Amino acid sequence: MAELASLVQRLEVAVSRLEAVSGDRGPADTGAVSAYVEAFDAVISGSVAEYITLSQKIGGDVQKHAEMVKQGFSCQRQLLVTASCSQKPSDATLSSLLAPVSKVIEQVQAFREKNRSSPLFNHLSAVSESVPALGWVAMSPKPGPYVKEMQDAAMFYTNRVLKDYKEKDKTHVDWVKSYLSIWTELQNYIKQHHTTGLVWSKSGPVASASGAPSAPSGGAAPPPPPGPPPPPLDLSQSAGGDSGANSRNALFASLNKGADITKGLKHVSDDQKTHKNPNLRAGPVHQGPKPFTSPRPTATSTSASAPARTLPPVLELEGKKWRVENHEKAQGLVISDTELKQVVYAFKCNNSTLQVKGKINSITVDNCKKLGLVFDDVVGIVEVINSRDVKIQVLGKVPTISINKTDGCHVYLSKDSLSCEIVSAKSSEMNVLVPGKDGEYTEIPVPEQFKTVWDGKKLVTTATEIAG
Repeated sequence: MAELASLVQRLEVAVSRLEAVSGDRGPADTGAVSAYVEAFDAVISGSVAEYITLSQKIGGDVQKHAEMVKQGFSCQRQLLVTASCSQKPSDATLSSLLAPVSKVIEQVQAFREKNRSSPLFNHLSAVSESVPALGWVAMSPKPGPYVKEMQDAAMFYTNRVLKDYKEKDKTHVDWVKSYLSIWTELQNYIKQHHTTGLVWSKSGPVASASGAPSAPSGGAAPPPPPGPPPPPLDLSQSAGGDSGANSRNALFASLNKGADITKGLKHVSDDQKTHKNPNLRAGPVHQGPKPFTSPRPTATSTSASAPARTLPPVLELEGKKWRVENHEKAQGLVISDTELKQVVYAFKCNNSTLQVKGKINSITVDNCKKLGLVFDDVVGIVEVINSRDVKIQVLGKVPTISINKTDGCHVYLSKDSLSCEIVSAKSSEMNVLVPGKDGEYTEIPVPEQFKTVWDGKKLVTTATEIAG
């Protein structure tokens, strides 16, 4: 009897634990919790919880952002519960199951873009750049390295936070440590439980889309992850229906005949050959255009041609690219809210001036006329292509300036950018202006004419003065 009473007591304890788990984790999590779900709970109750607490302490936009991240981990946990008791579904169903996590990622990134003027923008950027790490559940066969890559993407902004608050507020320093530790713990978790991808149950029913957790409210649902590649093109089918398919099949069948394909041609007798019967050539002869000439356009075709379309001017940030396009006589264009990973692309800007503040990755000037460009620092390259009468002034540093297919380009270097390499091709009227000790600029032309000679072993090319 004592053994029976002990067994009953142990069963009651087990039941109470299961009820507690079910009550805490919602209807999607019923029954026994798998080992890897429990391990994921440890990540949530550890570094994620600490990050949420510190975000609440900082408050404002950081706290709002943290609530979204918390929702993302909640959606991912429900997906893990589904995977632990279900077999892997079809790609279409899997996309539905992944949708809630994808939606959270989109919301986190959209929040950053809507709050670019926030004083806590570096905090928001650190989270926004790395939150795609939650997409590891769709990665195979290396989900762990993917999370590491996303963690590294946050380092640029977390270093900024540390620089700004290291001597001011320790809370922000602790916030950085707790946030980065989330992804470190997640990598360890993946390495232990999902080394080559999300592990699904070998038994149980196949997961269905109805088992997907509900998505967080607000915002439009993002497109699901890409499905399997399209099937090989079936050449026996065409958009024209059966007639198109039959025609194509007949063509292939004829080609497969090889030399026998000529057997079906009609024989032409001598009396039907034009070179033996001049009378057959009496009819009108069509004359095509003469070689190396083109038909002159008629008045009708010229008047019917559509007028050139004028596109609206654009100055906007699209992802990591600043688009500056179609500006006419726009003096004082300024891009000030810049980041190191961003690039600037100026296209068809005429009689305008553009200033880029801060340090960015690269600048491209394409198809512009009489454009004045002033910038602080570029870590990559400044490229000018297909342009005319462009003036460039460097206030900080730039390692390389490339000039291609451009007529008229003046480059004003700063004292810090004198080591800049200038690469040119198919361009003319290029001048580099170098600052002197008195602040005055000295103008030096870039050679356009070269002399090449054979020295017996190799070609030697040197710049030459244009003979006058």
